[in-house]
Amino acid sequence: MNTPPPDVIRSAYAQLAVTDLAAARWFWVNMLGLHVQHEDGDTLYLRGTDELTHHSLVLRAGPAAALDHLAYRVRAPEDLDRAERFFGGLGRPVRRVPAGTGTHGVGDAVRVVDPLGFTVEFFHGIARGERLIQRYDLHRGARIARLDHFNICTPDIPAAYEHYRSLGFGCSETIEGDQHELYAAWMFRKQTVHDVAFTGGAGPRLHHIGMATHESHQVLHTADVFGSLGKEHHIERGPGRHGVSNAFYVYLRDPDGHRVEIYTSDYYTGDPDHETYRWNVHDDRRRDFWGNAVIESWYKEASPVLDLDGRMQPIREAVLDESAVQVGADGLGITTQE
Repeated sequence: MNTPPPDVIRSAYAQLAVTDLAAARWFWVNMLGLHVQHEDGDTLYLRGTDELTHHSLVLRAGPAAALDHLAYRVRAPEDLDRAERFFGGLGRPVRRVPAGTGTHGVGDAVRVVDPLGFTVEFFHGIARGERLIQRYDLHRGARIARLDHFNICTPDIPAAYEHYRSLGFGCSETIEGDQHELYAAWMFRKQTVHDVAFTGGAGPRLHHIGMATHESHQVLHTADVFGSLGKEHHIERGPGRHGVSNAFYVYLRDPDGHRVEIYTSDYYTGDPDHETYRWNVHDDRRRDFWGNAVIESWYKEASPVLDLDGRMQPIREAVLDESAVQVGADGLGITTQE
């Protein structure tokens, strides 16, 4: 008999290890406009303007930059027991984290190392924060509204797809080869394009976290501000419009190299008969709807992942590598076939 999975509501927060907390604060708070909900000697707890939960990003000082864990909120306290049984049944490492012993502001939780090698937390209870959506006097930078998604690098995209399907996630879009081999997938629980997406490549690694803002001009404004301060080197890719998701975007790298996407204008996926839209890997518009090339660092660089005890997870090479099929003049991004 199959063990039922926990009822995941949405992607909830990411916790990153950073080597210079002051530099991280400059980037995420001063430049991007996240709000500090709580801080102690070595940790910042941040949230977006629309968010009422305690945090959607935690920055913890550490000896090396890495992803500490990803977290999903579940519908009920009983889902923690389901998470423990589900992942225990898969033979995965599972750890109960009682309230007050884990991440500040989070209630009882279960942390696991999932079949893809990522440390993932499931929780239900979390502290609340002040309503900031109309505190226009506090809005600045990118005016980030909320956490939207995680994007993870994994060497086996079909295995990632099957694992998240087993957790009850839907699939909004894919990138596939001519024989329907799977190069990338976008999967959701909340009613948007994705809570998690998979980028093919060596892994487990964190490709990026996606932060939503309300309007495309806020994406442009973010790039303008970095440029005006002579900090344009933090802009990695864009601004542009994705083919997958239709979102307007810019990718930035923080002082430790963690990647963030500022993202707006995707679409609703809540209908029960929502169909997966499938892109061919040779379609130039899939990663950028205007056909702009994707730079090599975007495919090749990502943040390493820590296990339950804070040790670096070993990295495996990819089964399929989307960047390897690129045939443009620069070797990347342009894939048009005659």
